[in-house]
Amino acid sequence: MQTLPDVSGDSAGPMRRSSVPLIGFDHQPGTPRISAERLPGHPLYAGRHAHDFIVLFYAHHADGSALIDDRPWTVSGGDLFVVAPGQVVAFDGTPAEGWVVWFPAEVVRSGAYASWRSHPLLFPFARGADRAQRLTIPTADRDRWLRRFTDLDSELTARHDGYHEAALAHLTLLLVALARLSTGVADQLRSADEPLLAAVFDVIEDRFADDLSLSRVAAAVTLTPGHLTTVVRRKTGRTVQQWITQRRLQEARRLLTDTGLPITAVARRCGYPDASYFIKRFRAEHGLTPAQWRTATPPSGGGQELGRATQPGRQP
Repeated sequence: MQTLPDVSGDSAGPMRRSSVPLIGFDHQPGTPRISAERLPGHPLYAGRHAHDFIVLFYAHHADGSALIDDRPWTVSGGDLFVVAPGQVVAFDGTPAEGWVVWFPAEVVRSGAYASWRSHPLLFPFARGADRAQRLTIPTADRDRWLRRFTDLDSELTARHDGYHEAALAHLTLLLVALARLSTGVADQLRSADEPLLAAVFDVIEDRFADDLSLSRVAAAVTLTPGHLTTVVRRKTGRTVQQWITQRRLQEARRLLTDTGLPITAVARRCGYPDASYFIKRFRAEHGLTPAQWRTATPPSGGGQELGRATQPGRQP
């Protein structure tokens, strides 16, 4: 890592606070643009700072705290933090055991995506650009996550032939696991004793393809729309409508990747009876039209529909 001049904004958006040190990725010719370090052997940078790269921080065993974009968080065993470029962070204490992985966004991004936020495997970090995100890895899965970090570090340390490609493959597997973990929002909230939010996400999951709106979600959980908006925004950093839109676009990406359905049919299946509005909304979120997304993204191998060939590929 290298410390760059103090900044007051970057690619993740304006930092609505005083300048802080910006830590830059230390690019060296011939070395992978991926770094992994075991904790506590690697000291976390002291004080408030930001990065120009993506950070994945896993606390296998820990008891501490963190400040991310001025919001306090506890750090406990099994916590997995995703930190977007430009977020201001400060950690108090070092985990008894854990890992930190960092890499510039272009390592994963391809030319098909207008922004790193549009890449399906980087969506958890894109959410972090607006709100810090902490996910909890279930106890039964924590050793498996530990092995994922260890395998990545082994490739970066041993540097056998082909280790650049192998390291990228291990990083991709980490990001796939992260993407799958972050989609289980309702289960995460239910386990965190947030029954109201879990019920909201259950309604969205069951009815996002229908004519779903804030008022309909509020009616389903027997709250007024105003009160529900306040609760959801305060606890998640997003509105109910934003969560509905996110779920619809997640389904749209899946259908565009795994099926040959016409764009109008994809729009209807995602809750957008007006295909023109769907295209406009999709492009505003991803920088590409649905047709461009389909052309740029290989099928994930999830199956065949309407004659689209099944090919090996990544899981968004």
